[in-house]
Amino acid sequence: MRAAHVVEQVEGLTTRYARAGPGVKTLWRSVALTAGGRPGMRLCRSLAVPTGRARLLGQLHAPDVPAHSPRVLGVDDFAFRRSRTYGTILLDVETSTPIDLLADRTSETLAAWLTAHPGAEIVCRDRDSGHSRAIKEAAPDATEVADRWHMLQNLSAAIERTCQQHRACLHKYALDDVDAPPSATAPPTALLPLAPPLTNIPATPLMQRVTERHAEIHRLREATWTISAIARRFGLDRKTVRRYLTTDLDVLIASARDRRPRQLDPYRPYVQQRFTDGCTNAAQLYREIHEHGYRGNHQAVRLYIRSMRGGTAAAEPPRPIPTPRKITSWIMRPRDGLSREEQDQLDEVRIACPDIATACDLARVFTGLVRDRRGHLLATWVSEAETTGPGPVRGFAGFLRQDWDAVLAGMTLDYSSGVVEGHVNRLRRSSGRCTAEAPSGSFAPVSCCDRDRHEIPTRPIFKELQHHPNPIPQ
Repeated sequence: MRAAHVVEQVEGLTTRYARAGPGVKTLWRSVALTAGGRPGMRLCRSLAVPTGRARLLGQLHAPDVPAHSPRVLGVDDFAFRRSRTYGTILLDVETSTPIDLLADRTSETLAAWLTAHPGAEIVCRDRDSGHSRAIKEAAPDATEVADRWHMLQNLSAAIERTCQQHRACLHKYALDDVDAPPSATAPPTALLPLAPPLTNIPATPLMQRVTERHAEIHRLREATWTISAIARRFGLDRKTVRRYLTTDLDVLIASARDRRPRQLDPYRPYVQQRFTDGCTNAAQLYREIHEHGYRGNHQAVRLYIRSMRGGTAAAEPPRPIPTPRKITSWIMRPRDGLSREEQDQLDEVRIACPDIATACDLARVFTGLVRDRRGHLLATWVSEAETTGPGPVRGFAGFLRQDWDAVLAGMTLDYSSGVVEGHVNRLRRSSGRCTAEAPSGSFAPVSCCDRDRHEIPTRPIFKELQHHPNPIPQ
C-alpha cells in the first residue's frame, strides 16, 4: 500500500483543496473589479492565468452592511442602465465610505432600509421628494440637508426658461439696433437703398414654403399646440419651430433668399461702396476683393451684383442674439469670471429685457447666499423673488418653500451631497462591471457587458465596496 503524503500548507502561498493559490485569486479579483466578466476572462488569458467568466465573477463578494446607519448619511439615486433601471446608493458622508446599494429608487425601499438601520442624525440628499418622504417616515428625527449644487441647478433651469420666454425682447432689440440711425461719431457706411423686405420677392418654391410654413406654425401655436408637437408635425427641430414663432416673416424670407456664401459677408460693405461709386462690373469687383483675401468663386459675386442692380438684395440681417443657455451661463458664473466681451453682451441683454435683468440680479444674490452659507437671509430673498421676479423664478422660490427646512440646512451646515455625487460619477464610468444580490438583501442587476446582461451567475456577486479605489460598480 502506498503511504499517504501529508503536506503542510504554506500560508499565503497554498490553500487546502483549492485549484488556485491565494495570489492567483487576488489577481482574478482585481481583474474582475476592473474589467468585469468576459473582458476580464480575455485579459486573464493574456496574463497566462486563464479562467472562466463565472469563476472570475465568483471572486467578488459583498462586504457586511453595518447594523446601524452612520451619523451623517448620504442618499442619491443612480442608473444601472440609463432611462431603464435605477437604484439608490447610501454612503457615510464623514468617511466617504459606501454602505449599501438598493435595488430601486422608490421611497418604500429607502424607508425600509432606514427602519432596519437606525442611527442617522443627518441625511444629505438631492431635491427628490421621494427621498424626503422616506426620511420623514423612517427617520423623523434626522436633519435633512438639501444639496447646494442641485439648488443652483434648479435656479439655472428657471433662469434659462426666463430667457427662453423673453427671446422676443432680444429679437426686437436686435432689429431696433440695426434700424437705429448711426451716431455722429460712427464712421459713414455707404449702403445701397435696398428694397423693402416683403416687396419684389421672387415667386420661388422656397419663398412659398417659408411663407406657408410660418402661417401654419403660428396657426397651430394659437390652437394650443406645443412646440414639440409642431416639430413632429413638420419634421423639424424644436429650435427651428421656435425660430418661426419668434422671428418676423420678413426676416425669415430675407435669410431664406439671401444665399450668398459666407465668404462674401466680410467684403459686402466694400462691394456696396464700389457699386455706389459706379463700378458695377462683377469681374472687376471680384478681382479687387480677391486681392484683399476673398477666396470664394466668381459666381457668388456676380449673383450678388445682379441682386443689387434689380433692387432685390437682402437687407442687412440683425446681429445674432445669444442662446438662452449661453445667457444663463453668463448669469450663473461670477462676473469676474466673464471676459470683457461676455460682460458687454450680458449688459446688452439686460438692457433689452427688464425681466431678464431682474432674474439676473436675483440669481447673483442667491448664488452668493449659497456659496457663503448665509441661510439667515434666505427668507428675505424668497420674498423678494416672489414679489418682483419673473414667472420661472417665482416658481423656483415657491419650490424652496415646499422644502424649507432641508434648504435652510443646506445653506447653513457644511454637509453636502458632493461626496455622494462623486461616487455616482464613478458608477457612470464603471459601466462594464458586475453587481448582483448581496448578503444584506439588497441587490443590483448584473451589467458586465452586452453579452453578459442575460447570463446572470447563480452565486451572489457584488463589489467589495470598502476596499477598492472605485468602490461602486454599475
